[in-house]
Amino acid sequence: MPRKAQPEWTNPLRDPHDRRLPRIAGPSALVIFGVTGDLARRKLMPAVYDLANRGLLPPSFALVGFARRDWAHEDFAQVVREAVEANCRTGFRTEVWDRLSEGIRFVSGTFEDDEAFEQLQSTLADLDRDRGTDGNHAYYLSIPPNAFPVVLSQLRRTGMADESGDSWRRVVIEKPFGHDQESAIELNELVNSVFAEESVFRIDHYLGKETVQNILALRFANQLFDPLWSSHYIDHVQITMAEDIGLGGRAGYYDGIGAARDVIQNHLLQLLALVAMEEPVSFSPRHLQTEKIKVLQSTRNILPIDLNSARGQYAAGWQGSEPVVGLKDEEGFAADSTTETFAAMALEVDTRRWAGVPFYLRSGKRLGRRVTEIALVFKRAPHLPFDDTMTAELGQNALVIRVQPDEGVTLRFGSKVPGSSMEVRDVNMDFSYGGAFTVSSPEAYERLLLDVLLGEPSLFPVNEEVELSWQILDPVLAEWAASGTPDEYESGTWGPQSADTMMSRTGRAWRRP
Repeated sequence: MPRKAQPEWTNPLRDPHDRRLPRIAGPSALVIFGVTGDLARRKLMPAVYDLANRGLLPPSFALVGFARRDWAHEDFAQVVREAVEANCRTGFRTEVWDRLSEGIRFVSGTFEDDEAFEQLQSTLADLDRDRGTDGNHAYYLSIPPNAFPVVLSQLRRTGMADESGDSWRRVVIEKPFGHDQESAIELNELVNSVFAEESVFRIDHYLGKETVQNILALRFANQLFDPLWSSHYIDHVQITMAEDIGLGGRAGYYDGIGAARDVIQNHLLQLLALVAMEEPVSFSPRHLQTEKIKVLQSTRNILPIDLNSARGQYAAGWQGSEPVVGLKDEEGFAADSTTETFAAMALEVDTRRWAGVPFYLRSGKRLGRRVTEIALVFKRAPHLPFDDTMTAELGQNALVIRVQPDEGVTLRFGSKVPGSSMEVRDVNMDFSYGGAFTVSSPEAYERLLLDVLLGEPSLFPVNEEVELSWQILDPVLAEWAASGTPDEYESGTWGPQSADTMMSRTGRAWRRP
């Protein structure tokens, strides 16, 4: 069953097939559970305002907050305004805020409070009648996963999940999507018992980043790269998400989750799928998801797992010029915890295109710098008509897609050094989003929230993708659970020695971004 399309507020003279013009959401209400949390303040509320400021929300839009605070509508509107002024991307404009604030409402209560959910139902009915939101409601669950069952049951009990006529009801879920494959299947069954799969939007904010979407353009709009995108020319692929921060105040949340569950299961495996997928029939959600699922079905751990994976915990060290404490000294973290802050693993994609090409995934905290990148490292030329001294500083060619912070693409290749002698050295050819385009990229949550309101699921993983990702990761987690404690690595470095050893066994090395 296809997702119900959202009516768009667009120029009637516009060609409906012209994707260059912005798509504008129709009448709708967005309900945020967990509205007092950090995500809502830093990302969700500012993203709603930025969409309004860019003219992508209709006059008949409403924002509803649900939390335990004893707030009136005006109190919540002030909280939203403070979050917007502190974090919005497009600059604060009073006239935009005044229009948006007319549709801001707040409902006070706990998730177990039946009366609070009945009040929420009444509030939405009033907005449908008075503000013209037309029964189109999206529920954003910015809450811990253990609160999902009670909230979903309340939405079902009150009928707020039920569609009628041309109206739609959608639910938005933040990661983590379970903690293993079994729990992911249970979570999917729970959500799908209340909302049809076509009405479920699982947020992976990395998929909303402009550079991630550019992978599709880079691959399928350029004949230049397509012939090289296979095992004939590519030696291996490295996908890295490195952070230079520690856990800080998130120690309680992070303990028991770790880098593999937090990042690899969702962000990095989704990036792998986009890099390795075949060209879709079209960019429709169904065709994109079909190709990603094929990749995940074909992805295997390189065996033995203990030699082709690594994990670690950061110890005290230096982050730039500042001394920082180790994980065990972070407030709220158990001294005997085996939760990893660095994870790396080697995977293979058993398809004709990628047979024999290892994919190396790694993520960690307190590493050398904050960077997310995808590096396709090419095989060396089969014959180099140079003396060794001429190419001593020549590495392997590489195509690097920089996801953050300096979004762009780098092509590394060999070039002669100016002079009378023949010496070849690596040089870079850079494309930067900031330098090539005058329009700044929208924040990921802007794109994703707009897609939810439009009913556009291309950038959201479906339940089969989630379950296949856990199927890939579970054997690694089981191996680690049986193998004692993680290795330590000094803060400010690029991970434990075991990660370097994993690569060196095959004559390869991690990139130092």
